[in-house]
Amino acid sequence: MTRNDLERRSIDRLHGLLGVPPTFGNEVRVLRNGDEIFPAMLDAIRAATRTVDFVTFVYWTGEIAVTFAEALQEAARRGCRVRVLLDAVGARKIDDALIDDMSEAGCDVRWFRPFFDRKVPKITEANRRTHRKILICDNALGFCGGVGIAAEWTGDARDETEWRDTHLAVRGPAVAGLLSAFLDNWADQHEDGYDARGEYDVDFTEHGSTAMFVVRGSAETGASDVWRMIMALVSIAETRLRIATAYFNPDRFVIDALVAAVERGVLVTLLVPGEHHDKRFIQIAGEEAYQELLDAGVDIRTYEVSMMHAKVMTVDGRIATVGSTNFNQRSMQHDEEANVVLVDEDIVGVLDDQLDDDLTKSIELDPARWADRGLPQKMAEKVTTVVEKWL
Repeated sequence: MTRNDLERRSIDRLHGLLGVPPTFGNEVRVLRNGDEIFPAMLDAIRAATRTVDFVTFVYWTGEIAVTFAEALQEAARRGCRVRVLLDAVGARKIDDALIDDMSEAGCDVRWFRPFFDRKVPKITEANRRTHRKILICDNALGFCGGVGIAAEWTGDARDETEWRDTHLAVRGPAVAGLLSAFLDNWADQHEDGYDARGEYDVDFTEHGSTAMFVVRGSAETGASDVWRMIMALVSIAETRLRIATAYFNPDRFVIDALVAAVERGVLVTLLVPGEHHDKRFIQIAGEEAYQELLDAGVDIRTYEVSMMHAKVMTVDGRIATVGSTNFNQRSMQHDEEANVVLVDEDIVGVLDDQLDDDLTKSIELDPARWADRGLPQKMAEKVTTVVEKWL
């Protein structure tokens, strides 16, 4: 079977499983770590002539936070419509002065699902966050991935102060899907009314040859679209499945799917944070499943240079997904997420090469040694099962 035949079969299979039509003719650029991600995003904002739309879960502090705010202000002052949507939980560390500066410059800055509405607590919305990280400029160039706007993501993952992450820059018809993911969250917070007539047309010009799907996950009860995406990618793997995730805490169905993949001969590799984690309690929740996965033959590695924050899956060297979705129950059930699924051996090859490099900086867990972990660790794992569905 030729490469084109394999790609066509993969595209058709994913179309049926995801329920999302593919777009063709996209140009994709893989961006690794802050040294590549931030300049590309800032260049896009500074080159925008009409619109800048930005939604993010994390907007914290540091020089990069100021630089982004200044670039957004400059875009608004030169006449661009600039819309900034910040999650009320994830972006709570932002300097209030940056909010004021952006607003005064003409940026429309809003909070996604704030805790209070006219001083009335909005308890029912407290757990339903937007974890999406999307930037679209002039409805022609889009970005998505795992990076947040904070000092932690600057640099090139050279040590524990520089987090490891992956983002994609996309030109082509798939930008419409990214814009839709932004508008989905933006309209949710538009209490003064959302008017679709005010939206600009998307540039559907084809710039490349990559087939892509944009999958949105919403906070809901039961199986979300991103949960189905993960289950679909695990189920179609035939030879190799690689998963890099910041937070690992899947449900029973996903664990069973990973074990089933190994049983049918798939080499499954899981790359997670090691010593330089940022949330130990969540890490422990994921470790509760390690023994079963290790005994089944899953290759589990811990990344030991810095915080592994990338959300990347590659399948059989020709399919991949990159986005905001972690391999945990919070992403799959409680948060608003957005991922790109692409079918392109060349792009997947770049992602796999980067994962190859990450694996050289990781430690492989030994099933026998893991079984001998201490009683306090095992007790802590059991404790997390009480709340694991929220992690």
